This record gives sequence, structure tokens and C-alpha cells, in this order.
Amino acid sequence: MLDTADFPDDIDALKTMLIAAQAREVRKDERIERLEKLVAAFKQAAFGRKSEKADPEQFDLALEDLETTIAAIHAEDEADTSSGKQRSKSRAVNRGSLLAHLPRIEEIIEPESLICACGGCLHRIGEDVSERLDVIPAQFRVIVTRRPKYACRACTDGVAQAPAPARLIQAGLPTEATIAHVLVSKYADHLPLYRQAQIMSRQGIDLDRSTLADWVGRAAFELRPVFDALIADLKRSTKLFMDETRAPVLDPGSRKTKTGYFWALARDDRPWSGGAPPGVAFTYAPGRGGQHAERILRGFTGVLQVDGYAGYNRLIAPDRVGPDIRLAYCWAHARRKLVEITRTGTAPIAEEGVERIGELYRVESELRGLPAEARLAGRQERSAPLIADMRTWLTQHRARVAGKSSLGEALAYIAKYWDGLCVFLTDGRIEIDNNSIERTIRPIALNRKNALFAGHDMGARNWATIASLIETCKLNAVDPQAYLTSTLTAIVNGHKQNRIDELLPWNHPV
Repeated sequence: MLDTADFPDDIDALKTMLIAAQAREVRKDERIERLEKLVAAFKQAAFGRKSEKADPEQFDLALEDLETTIAAIHAEDEADTSSGKQRSKSRAVNRGSLLAHLPRIEEIIEPESLICACGGCLHRIGEDVSERLDVIPAQFRVIVTRRPKYACRACTDGVAQAPAPARLIQAGLPTEATIAHVLVSKYADHLPLYRQAQIMSRQGIDLDRSTLADWVGRAAFELRPVFDALIADLKRSTKLFMDETRAPVLDPGSRKTKTGYFWALARDDRPWSGGAPPGVAFTYAPGRGGQHAERILRGFTGVLQVDGYAGYNRLIAPDRVGPDIRLAYCWAHARRKLVEITRTGTAPIAEEGVERIGELYRVESELRGLPAEARLAGRQERSAPLIADMRTWLTQHRARVAGKSSLGEALAYIAKYWDGLCVFLTDGRIEIDNNSIERTIRPIALNRKNALFAGHDMGARNWATIASLIETCKLNAVDPQAYLTSTLTAIVNGHKQNRIDELLPWNHPV
């Protein structure tokens, strides 16, 4: 608090001090306002409805730093308030909520004395209650298993002892819960094994990274039948998504990396209230050729929703032998090419194209969650006329625009895949875009940023196996740690292979 003894006696000097103080407050408010506008701009770029943006994960670090700076300025503002200065403006804060299932540790703070100043006894008339979120850091513990031995004093028929419990790592240190923790930390929380070893070391657990790698490899081997059951279950569906993303892999002997790919096969029937649980399975392949997609999809028949990658054309080639597959293409990719043009300057044709596609998305947002029949009827009534009008618009502008220009190429892309882009009008189960599977691939991309590359092809396959189960857990609101713990425990205790479907993530109790 300012001491009046420090105020100057001169009126002009006092005015100067007050003006300077007001200017500081204005600058602080302006600084907060600028930062908050910047945060809003970042969020719009990452999550805005009209944006065609990269992975929102790319914005996280910048947003964290901006929001941290804003919090620091508000803390300074609140400190000024507590010292007697006038607070510049109120602050709206999302403080979160503390769920009822969290354990409560109560502390009661009583006054120093319950004797009134008049000498009487104070009695309780109410209370103020506040709750704060507390944390106990991850705590390691040791499970000591004792198996007593018994013998008979009357004879020498032998010793009785309970059999040793099964373990995933024979004669090893970890419980199945510990191995599950390592898997979740690596493939869900994107912590490479050497960082996990560092974290354990801070708690006095000295484990070499290679030891953790051995645990992960053995777990991946045991979980492989569950992964096989997952991908088999997905291929029994008649409507799936497919996409692929890079998987850099170390090339032995060259000290360089080669480019492999994770092919993602996903099911998500929730937008049309389908009964099948959502799931995703990643398969590693050494390349991006269409033969890999064909191999992964062997036995599948139905609608496959994809982007415009030419490798998928192999699936609909006239001479292909196998079950019939129908390709549905992605309007988000078609729109993305037009949006890129609008960012380079004034582009009225591209802007009109973006707006026309936006009208289709507005219809879809209102139909989301309805049964397939209702979605189909809504599309036939509302979207089909928009598509017919867009077809005329596309033909007219393609005749006027240079084919080798960026706009000409964008329009040619839409025309090339037109039939596949219109498939969503014929089946209420089909989505307008491929965004569902792109969201499931994001954790793979983030893990790639942290791990940089897989050590070899088998390592990439292990990565795909475990990531498939973890991401399917997320899609079904299942805790991956609890799921992997119970699944590994069931496996080491001899779960029957003919009942392996019982171990799929969506069968785990939530």
C-alpha cells in the first residue's frame, strides 16, 4: 500500500505520479487484451469451423506459453489488489470441476479459541467449505509374494506349497500393472523409454532403458493375438475408414532412416447411431503402395472411406480379384485445396467453392447422430440439390479457368473424384469426410515427433500393435492403464485363444 508520506507536496508532481500510475494500468490492460486476442486467434486457427488447419497439437506449446503469460499478469494484478491498489478489471476463470469419485481428505480448521470476548462459549452456526485439487506423485511399491512350505511330521510324503503365480516376465521385477504403465506412458503419453527411466531414477528405481524395452517387446508379443482379433472384428464391418501416415524406421547398416507407413483401419458408427463399437487398428508396412492396402483389407467387403490418394484405386481396379469394395471420398480434402488458394489473395471462385461445401457441412451438422435412414432422407432432400447445383458450377468454371493454374488443379481434383464424393448421398452410414480416421492418427504423429523413428521394422509393428489397443480404448472411453493391466494378467493366467474376443477393449468394464 502506498504511504501518503511518500506523496510529493507539489501538485504538478502529484499529478505526474498519478498519470504514470494510470498509464501503467492501461498498458497492463492493453497487454492482457493483446495476449487474449492472440490466444483466441490461435484457437481459431487450431479449432475454428472454417479453418483448414494442421494438427491442433502443433499449437499447444504456443498456447501454453501465452496462457502462462496471461496468468502471470493476472497474478501481478491480484497482488496489487491485495496491497490496496485498485484492480484494473475482473477476470473470468475456468477453474475446472472436482468430480465426485475423487477421494476426499477433510481438514477442519478451528478458531484459536471458542471463548467469546464476553466470556461466553461460542457455538457453531455454519461453515464455509472449499475444495482444492491435490496430487500424490506416482508411487512405486514392492509386492512381496511369500509361498510357505509345509511338511508332515508323521511321514515323509513330501512338501506342500502353492504354485508360483504366473508372470509376464518370468523371474523379472515388474508386475503386469507396471508393464501396462510403461506401455501407456510410451504410446499414450508419448514418453520415450529413456525419459521414463529418468523419471523412475528420481524415485530411486534404477532401471536401464533396455530393460524397459524388453518389457515392451514381450508385452507386444503377448498382445498380438488381441490385435489380430481387433483387426478381424473391424473387417467384418461393411463400412470402414482408411488412411496412412509416415513411420520413419532406422535402416540397419546405413545409419539413416527409411520411410515406412502406418496404415490405419477404423470403424466409427457413432455419427449414425450404429451399434458396433468404434475401433482403430494400425498396420505397419514398408511402403505406401496400394498393394499394402489390398493386403490389409483382404476379406473386407463394403464401403471404404478414404482420401484422394491414388494407391486406393487398386482396390476398385476392374481386374482385381476379391470381395467388392466401394470407395467414398473426402469433401474435407476437396475443400482444403480451395482454402489454400483463398489464403494467397483474392480468389472469388475458390471462396464460392468453399462456401458451397460449407453448406453441405451445415446440413451434416444437423443430421449428426440421427439413424442412417433419417440421415439419408435429409441428404436426399437438402444436400442432393446443392450437389446438383455444384456440379453445374464446377463444369462452368472448369471451362473458364486455366487447367494448370492452382485453381484449375483444385477444380480438376473435385471433378476427378466427383462420383466418390457423392457416394454419401446414397447411404446414411457414410460420412461426408475422412476426419474420423485423421483424428485417430494424430497420436501416432505426436509419438513420432517424440521418438523420431522406430529402431527397426519389428519395432514399428510392436508400436502399431500397442497403439491400436490404446487408441481403441480411448474411442470407447476405457482407461488404457486398467485395460492393459487386466488384459496382460488374463493372458499370463492362460486366457483361452478361442475366447480372445472377450479381451477386446470395448468388452472391458468402464
